[in-house]
Amino acid sequence: MDADAGSESPPAERRDPGLTPEEDARARAEFAALHGLALRASGVPERYWGRLLHKLEHEVFDAGEMFGIMQVQEVEEESEGEEAREARKKQPNPGGELCYKVIVTSENGLQAADPNSIFLIDHAWTCRVERARQQLQQVPGLLHRMANLMGIEFHGELPSAEAEDLVLEEMWRFNQTYQLAHGTAEEKVPVWYIMDEFGSRIQHSDTPSFATAPFFYMPQQVAYTLLWPLRDLDTGEEVTRDFAYGEADPLIRKCMLLPWVPADLLDVSSSTPEPPDEHYQAILEENKEKLPLAISPVAYPCDHIFKVYTDIQLVFSHLTHPRFTFTQNEADADILYNFSHFKDYRRLSQERPDVLLNQFPCENLLTVKDCLASIARRAGGPEGPAWLPRTFNLRTELPQFVSYFQQRERRGQDNHWICKPWNLARSLDTHITRSLHSIIRHRESTPKVVSKYIENPVLFLREDVGPVKFDVRYVVLLRSVKPLRLFVYDVFWLRFSNRPFALDDLDDYEKHFTVMNYDPEVVLKQVHYNEFIPEFEKQYPEFPWKNVQAEIFQAFTELFQVACAKPPPLGLCDYPSSRAVYAIDLMLKWDNCPDGKRMMQPQILEVNFNPDCERACRYHPSFFNDIFSTLYLDEPGHCHVTRLV
Repeated sequence: MDADAGSESPPAERRDPGLTPEEDARARAEFAALHGLALRASGVPERYWGRLLHKLEHEVFDAGEMFGIMQVQEVEEESEGEEAREARKKQPNPGGELCYKVIVTSENGLQAADPNSIFLIDHAWTCRVERARQQLQQVPGLLHRMANLMGIEFHGELPSAEAEDLVLEEMWRFNQTYQLAHGTAEEKVPVWYIMDEFGSRIQHSDTPSFATAPFFYMPQQVAYTLLWPLRDLDTGEEVTRDFAYGEADPLIRKCMLLPWVPADLLDVSSSTPEPPDEHYQAILEENKEKLPLAISPVAYPCDHIFKVYTDIQLVFSHLTHPRFTFTQNEADADILYNFSHFKDYRRLSQERPDVLLNQFPCENLLTVKDCLASIARRAGGPEGPAWLPRTFNLRTELPQFVSYFQQRERRGQDNHWICKPWNLARSLDTHITRSLHSIIRHRESTPKVVSKYIENPVLFLREDVGPVKFDVRYVVLLRSVKPLRLFVYDVFWLRFSNRPFALDDLDDYEKHFTVMNYDPEVVLKQVHYNEFIPEFEKQYPEFPWKNVQAEIFQAFTELFQVACAKPPPLGLCDYPSSRAVYAIDLMLKWDNCPDGKRMMQPQILEVNFNPDCERACRYHPSFFNDIFSTLYLDEPGHCHVTRLV
């Protein structure tokens, strides 16, 4: 997009006649200092900034002076086939046969060089996806307004569950998104918004006449959408924008425009082979991680007292083994056990090769979800292994996913999916859906993967609730890459949903998710592993837990074998001073053996670096003594660990 199209910029005009030139210049400079970075990133030409500031300060919504909304009656051609009629129903304004366009109504047209040719669009609805239904139910008039805006016709009274479902489905044709750059992890979860009736009537064009961008005005803490022309327009010309702005690849554009322009991608291969080596090299550079030089393994005397430097309070309070002591001086430490990620392994290997660590170079291949899916294909081919749900990287594998989704749809197979950010935990910004439009649009927020939602999970009967989903967390200890030496802690942890499982109410968190320990208002069901095993075997007598666990451990073994099979950055780096603790979260799903018998198939959900060990320490005070003895003393014999490799 040529954001600076149009004639030469005229001299900046005074944005407010009530200010002296000096005051005006100072206000402009302050505005540019506060918002210039965001405006430049959005491509807003500087010639508009002065008038934009005036409109923001005085809440000037003057688009009505330049534009009008025109209703267009779609005429059904006699020759039009059923497929074309169905496609037309799915145009940007679904529901009725009326289509809307925004046109320039000013008698003099509109000039891109005019500093006043930037307009504020208000937002009719702003929400985070997980709160959308609640807002439709609780905010007076919102459901009715959204139904009208989206062209949804109803039979019956509003509000109703049916009306909510229709709005929540259709909103993906109208939603836009932005993300706050600062704040807590929760505050940085993407925000979705729907422009007012004027903004929502602006249609798509591959050759747009206007650009739009979300803009957060800090002094008022209010978000708007900015609208500005890309060329001069005459009276009567249509205002359009590119719904797939910034994407040049024709196939990706076709996928991105699917919510508005139906298309069949069944002829596109859904195969997702492992990415090429350059993909991993690019990730290494993006992470700014510097690989270590080759060093020899460090040999400490068998009675050496290790000095530990850590920023993890639980290690301070629970590591009591006599062979370890703490130091406040990082330079004195034998072991650096840090919560944050190391980046410059090269410097460490040069200056302090004898210092032991609690992480491996390139371990993001395990702990970041898109990388985990990529390396897992070494075990299962392009479809992935049996122990990982079918997963697509929405950034790089969107056409393959759309094709796979449409193939399943045509075959009548289950099409529930779960959208997850690459690198967030605690189920933040994670959404379950069977809407292809929703998944495609989620790609526009943070980088995400989409995984097949487990529609047939093994359930656990809670006497107080009924049959619920559960997941299992194991802690694994990686002692070395070459040779691969991997242990698993003998205790595992369980998390349960709070409502009986069913493939409905997909936005009911307590039915579909198990992470309950971060919300004080939500019940947290605790069952210890030694209570769980006999109860599980009572519910599933033909599946002894030791057999189920053997399958789980086999999956862990295969995962780490493929993660360590290639040199960095394609695999974990063989750095002799590295050790690591990871938490692996998994579920069990029902599957069939080749002979037709039912089996429980482990499904690895994610691998976490430096997991929260508060529960482990509370119920098993020797936890960190076992971890440190296994990883740093090479004395696993009397610890609560089992060697896998």
